[in-house]
Amino acid sequence: MHAVSTDVLFQPFQLKSLELPNRIVMAPMTRMAAPDGIPGEANVAYYRRRAEDGVGLILSEGTVIDRPASRNDSSIPLFHGDAALRGWARVIEAVHAAGGRMGPQLWHIGSASSPRGWSPGAPLETPSGLNAPKEPRGVAMSDEDIADTISAFARAAADARRLGFDVAELHGAHGYLIDQFFWDGTNRREDRYGGATLRERSRFAAEVLAAVRKAVGPDFPLLLRVSQWKQQDFKARLATTPEAMADWLVPLVEAGADVLHCSQRRFWEPEFPEVDGEDGLNFAGWAKKLTGAATISVGSVGLSGDFIGAFGGKPSSVVGLDALVRRMERGEFDLIAVGRAILSDPRWVTKVRSGDRASLKDFNPAALAELI
Repeated sequence: MHAVSTDVLFQPFQLKSLELPNRIVMAPMTRMAAPDGIPGEANVAYYRRRAEDGVGLILSEGTVIDRPASRNDSSIPLFHGDAALRGWARVIEAVHAAGGRMGPQLWHIGSASSPRGWSPGAPLETPSGLNAPKEPRGVAMSDEDIADTISAFARAAADARRLGFDVAELHGAHGYLIDQFFWDGTNRREDRYGGATLRERSRFAAEVLAAVRKAVGPDFPLLLRVSQWKQQDFKARLATTPEAMADWLVPLVEAGADVLHCSQRRFWEPEFPEVDGEDGLNFAGWAKKLTGAATISVGSVGLSGDFIGAFGGKPSSVVGLDALVRRMERGEFDLIAVGRAILSDPRWVTKVRSGDRASLKDFNPAALAELI
């Protein structure tokens, strides 16, 4: 592998109360390894290892808010209830003891089906009773359901701050509940939470952010994960022009999002090549340009194949970081989230920083079933 200098990855970053030693974020990755939704010692050790390795900011796997059908597997962790919150308190204590910084990713799955056939025992909540265009699943949320869901997000974020977490992230991507409100294919509502425009369909997310901001105060950093693609449709695009992207994202930053975590399958792909060419800004780059907010990019960092192949059992080999370094050196985005490479190798950050490219590990999909 070509030995490009990675110094840009190890510059400090500061935002409000958050101070990071470097620009590397551990991406949130669903592990389904918390029996009955309670984080245990294996989960504590898993996150502590990444803190010990020097990951700048650790984002937890998706952890769900207090709604009857907010998760689709019994081993997805809860972020409510005394037992689960005690488990998360042990996680953040261990991460801080190792010198790390961390935030939970707060999640509601919407109508996403269970990969293992588990049922939450309550109707799946959706904007309009659709999982994808013309694909009925779940029930349309009432005004009361929406209000209670907004409150549940706010309580979870307040608990995150109370427990000592450094940030909180809202999961608004990948075809889950918040994203289903964004998408015209799943949001057919005719009330104030629907509408013909992306700006109108962003009202639910904006109200969640505003409620969360009120609950945590002005100085606690809030992250929002967003994506164009959906698990229901990898080619889906909410915003097909920079103007549409501004209509979508600017109100969310105004509502309280400090950082936009812009998920794409391959971070090096330009978002609007018809505007700025094949080497143009990626999703995070455009989001930063349009909103002025800090952004996190993510997508197949350090590996040859994307995560979709990984879920299909395909391995990925180690590749160079030249494209990442170049984009970060030109200030395209502020932070880079690394998923499968860090999942497979808790020592990834140390190896990259020391230039130990030879011992970087290829990704084996078997790692998805372990807490390495």
